[in-house]
Formats: sequence, structure tokens, C-alpha cells
Amino acid sequence: MPPSLVDTPGTLRPMLRLAVPVLAEQSLHVLVGFSDTILAGQYLSTAELAAMGMLNYVLWAIETCFAIVAVGATAVIARSIGARDVAAARCAVHQSFLLGIVLAVALMLVGYALAEPLVRALGLTGQAAENAVRYIRFLLAILPLMMAEFVGIACLRAAGDTAAGLIVMLGANCVNVAVSWSLVRGIETLGIARLGWDGLAIGTSLAFACAGVAILAMLVRGRAGLKLSRSELKPHRATMRRILHVGLPGGGDQLAIVFCHLLYVRAINGLGELATAAHGVGVRIESMSYLPGFAFHVAAQTLVGQFLGARDPRRATRSALVTLAVGGGLMVASGAVMFFAPQVLTRLFINAEETEVLALANRLLPIVGVGMPALAVIAILGGALRGAGDTRLPIVFTFVGLIVVRLPLCYWLAYETIPLPFLDAPLAGWNLGVVGAWYAMVIDATVRCALVLTRFVEGGWRKVKV
Repeated sequence: MPPSLVDTPGTLRPMLRLAVPVLAEQSLHVLVGFSDTILAGQYLSTAELAAMGMLNYVLWAIETCFAIVAVGATAVIARSIGARDVAAARCAVHQSFLLGIVLAVALMLVGYALAEPLVRALGLTGQAAENAVRYIRFLLAILPLMMAEFVGIACLRAAGDTAAGLIVMLGANCVNVAVSWSLVRGIETLGIARLGWDGLAIGTSLAFACAGVAILAMLVRGRAGLKLSRSELKPHRATMRRILHVGLPGGGDQLAIVFCHLLYVRAINGLGELATAAHGVGVRIESMSYLPGFAFHVAAQTLVGQFLGARDPRRATRSALVTLAVGGGLMVASGAVMFFAPQVLTRLFINAEETEVLALANRLLPIVGVGMPALAVIAILGGALRGAGDTRLPIVFTFVGLIVVRLPLCYWLAYETIPLPFLDAPLAGWNLGVVGAWYAMVIDATVRCALVLTRFVEGGWRKVKV
């Protein structure tokens, strides 16, 4: 029998059992992202730094595509483990991989065809655009293994095993750092040529590939009561429907978030290479705050799913609130560092000669520091709703926050004039540049925070069927 968290007394212990390994795993992941940004910022040009900023969103988009499978698999497996139905949990693992393979192949075909038009559509031009396209094509070559990593770790987390992701990420990060630093700078004494930008792409792709192979090996051998075998990789329509019933709206919500963020970053790219570079560095530093956010998101998602599977809604509610208190407190603390000491963080990533990028990035971090409480609620209670299988209303919240609030405010606050097709003269904006775009982000987060809180307090998520 897999280790059901339902049998662990209290709320704090099972929460920390889940969250601490994920926090360590994501810390390693972010440190590698920092490493890549430092390489681009210290040893390459502003064009490479601008491309890296946009590629943060592309990587997020690729991984989020697999959320269609991972979110559904998490809900189904967590409910099954909570109900002590091991056969259903194992069946969900196999169906998740079948769905993931189909999705990965489709994304590869679409990606190779549309990589260049997509980068151009997002506003990158010149050398920055060429760099981004090359990087994307390296990633597309190993997309099935990226899927295996993302979906496999989601399945194991749903069963209560968050240590697997930590183990895999530790090894993958070592590969990424060693290969990227060696190839970007070159090592003459070892006969390793200096590849520059391509060295970053090769290092990241190789790390993802190693992680995918490692997760597959764990599941083939069997772990946390879950086992992957070739003989069971046969379509089971009822389980696929259960996964997609939750995964399509849940993954669709996350894809909608990514799509809206791509529109948002396109607006920022339109402000020029300086704004793009500063925004990219700011987002990379901001990602530190999401370490506890994501870790406790996973904890809330798994705990709520397993407790509802065990028909214990009171404990599900309590676990979500305790998780928000602990994880949210950590996020707010990280926001305080960004608010009071942004220059300490930005100097790690930007060469001292890039004075304009440095000054602009220092103005961005305090803005997101103010919005950190709202972002904590969205991240952690959003995980609780997904763990319950409540994935339909969040799409509405995403639409309201990002489409109705963030994007219009972004153009209004960031640009001097905004041409609109139904007006003879352009609309006057506040001309705050990328700073205005970050104000729009915080206002959007505040609106979505209020919507998520309303849904959680109302309690309809406790009655959702998976």
C-alpha cells in the first residue's frame, strides 16, 4: 500500500513531509535558472539576456502544456490513494503517460513549424530572436523526456512521494551547471570549445533529458506503490476521461495563464531591449518567492486530494489553511527582501557595466514585493482547489485577472499612446514603461486573490466529484 498521508496524525507533519522536499527541489531548479541568467548577463551580451528573459516564459509554456495531464493525474491518484484504491492509482499512471506521449509528439510537430513565427510574434527581433529560436529547437528534440519528468513527478507527488523529484533535480542540476558553464565559456585545457549561447541550450536540454530518464527508471522499478510497465500501457477510456475531466480545465487554466503572460511579455518587448532585459532579470529574481509558493501549492494539492478521497472535508480545509499560513509567510518574507534590498539581488545577475539595466531592475523588485501576499493566496489556495478537482472556476478567475485587468492596464500604464481601432485618435497612456507594466501585474494579482479567497470560503470545492 502506498504511503497515504491520511494515516499521518495532525496537519503540520504531513504538510512538511510534502513541502520540504519540493522546496529543496525547486530551490535547486531556481539556482540553475540563476546560473543560466548569470552566464548570459556576465559573459554574453544584452541580446542574449533579453532572449533568456523571454525563454523563461517559453519553458514555462512547454511545461504547462503537460499540466493538462499532470493536474488530472494528481487529482485522480490523490483521491485513489486516499480511498486506498491502489489499482486505480496505478491505472491512472499508465493513462497519464499515454496521454502525455500523444501531447509531446503534437507539441514537437507544432513547435518545429511555429518556433520562429512565435518568437517574432512575441516582439523579439534581431540577434535576440535568432538566439531564442535556436534554444527552443534544442528543447523540442527532448520534449518526450521533458514530459516524462513533469508527468512522472506529478504522479509520485500525488501518492505522497515528493523526495523523488528532489533526487532527480539534484542530478539534473549538476548536469546543467557543469555542461552549461563548460560550453558557454570553454575550457582550453580540456579541449572544450567555447560555444557561447548554444552551450546554454545544450546544458539545459541535456539536464531535462537526464531527469526524464531518471523518473522513468524509478517508475519502471516501482516507487510509492506506483509502477510503470509496458504491458499495462493500454488505453483505459474511463480513467482517461477522469484525468481529462479535471485536467482539461485545470491545464487549460494554466495554459491560459501562460498565454496571457506571453501577451504581457510581448507588450513589454515592445518597450525595447532595455525593458525586456530588466524584466527578464526581475522575473528570474521574483521566482525566488515562488519557491515556497510552489512547494506549499503541491502540499495543499496532495493533502486536499487525499483527505477528500478519505471523505474528511474538515481535515482537507484545515490542511489548506495551515499550508497557506506557513507557505504564505515564507513568500511574504521573500517579498520583504525584494522591497528593502533589491540592489543586493540584481547585482548578482547583471554586469556592473550594464548600468541602465541594473537601475531599471532595481525599480521593479519592490513593486512585486508589495504584491506578495496576494500571490501567496493565488499559488497555495489555488493548489488546494486543484487538489479537490475544482478546476473550472479558476479559468474564469484567470480571464478576469489577466484579460480584463492586467493586459489593458499594462498598455495604459506602460505606453505613452495606445492606438485603438474604434477611436479616431490614440488613447493617452501614463508612459511609465516597464514599471507601469509591473504595477498592472500587482493589481491583477490582487483581483485574482479576492476571487480565489471567495471560492475557498464559499466551500463548493469540497463537493466536486473526480
